[in-house]
Amino acid sequence: MRVALITDGIFPYVLGGMQKHSYYLCKYLAQQQVYVELFHFNQSHYDISKLEFFSEDEKKFITSTIVDFPKSFPFPGHYLYNSYRHSKLIFNALEKKLHTYDFIYTKGFTGWYLIEQKFKGKINCSPIGVKFHGYEMFQKPPSFKIKLQHIFLLRQPVKNISLKADVVFSYGGKITDIIRALGVKEEKIFELPSGVENSTLVKNIIPVSDKLKFLFLGRYERRKGIEELNVALKNIETQHSNFECHFIGPIPEDKRLHKANIFYHGEIRDKQKLQTLIRECDILVCPSWSEGMPNVILEAMANGLAVIATDTGATNVLINAHTGWLLSQSNPEEIANAIQTVLNTNQTIINDKKQNALQHITQNFVWEKLIVRFKERFLL
Repeated sequence: MRVALITDGIFPYVLGGMQKHSYYLCKYLAQQQVYVELFHFNQSHYDISKLEFFSEDEKKFITSTIVDFPKSFPFPGHYLYNSYRHSKLIFNALEKKLHTYDFIYTKGFTGWYLIEQKFKGKINCSPIGVKFHGYEMFQKPPSFKIKLQHIFLLRQPVKNISLKADVVFSYGGKITDIIRALGVKEEKIFELPSGVENSTLVKNIIPVSDKLKFLFLGRYERRKGIEELNVALKNIETQHSNFECHFIGPIPEDKRLHKANIFYHGEIRDKQKLQTLIRECDILVCPSWSEGMPNVILEAMANGLAVIATDTGATNVLINAHTGWLLSQSNPEEIANAIQTVLNTNQTIINDKKQNALQHITQNFVWEKLIVRFKERFLL
């Protein structure tokens, strides 16, 4: 069995949620003894030729082909233009090997030219699947400028690629609703959530103490809702002194609040230190405007945290009344109300939600199980 995995980078050579998903997909296909030809590029100081983040046994089943992302002078739509150029370079790199693959998995725009060529009948090859992380260009934007970019630049090519591909991958939830609305046939949609590694799951939650600890985990990005969270924290911090809010990630100084109960830990790359800090908290807050299936939510729940999150993308696949609190939208009032609700909730109920969150991840979102579903559907 042989798969071509065509990506816009894998973690940690390129940072991002899609890149982490690509890394685990490659890793666990290799563990299933599926040969993976990985088409990717590097944006880090690591030596990508070594693939040092895979085990020696995994690397026996991985072939790495580097296709650098092209550059140009900046102009409106330059990313889209260069993405199409990149997809042509990838096509040139794999054209002569197309007959060797049992399945071709493309991420974002990387399969653009390949999918077009097959749709036009110019090539014959195995099924081609495409995954756009969360179809964020069809979700609510945090600003008018971003809305214009979505409407005039991104939506049409994403729709065209999705309609022409043989398989369209979805995390589920509202993402599947978006894909259906684009006109993709039901039989072409395959729901496969993201997950965590079994080894990262904690065995037991840490019960809440008298001082509840909230957590924001991630880099600064406008759509992540940090501005709205900051306003919410300003509104409630004078009413309650029995809570803390911890930020982990590279948050700019001008986006920080200088309050006694708010702590900024910066970016933490040490896995053990990061896990320890996460486990010491009780509630993850993820007030994003748009999302796919956030790794931060998966990782927080795997460490025994309940979650406050906006009902966007596939978050409702993870969060419900048993595992946390869903926000209808990212605005300061609703975020503040949710935090106040948690502060007024009995500790036993919060502990139950934390336990339910851990159990939900353990049963449904572990890569060792998810990869078997993929293999059974497309490779057997």
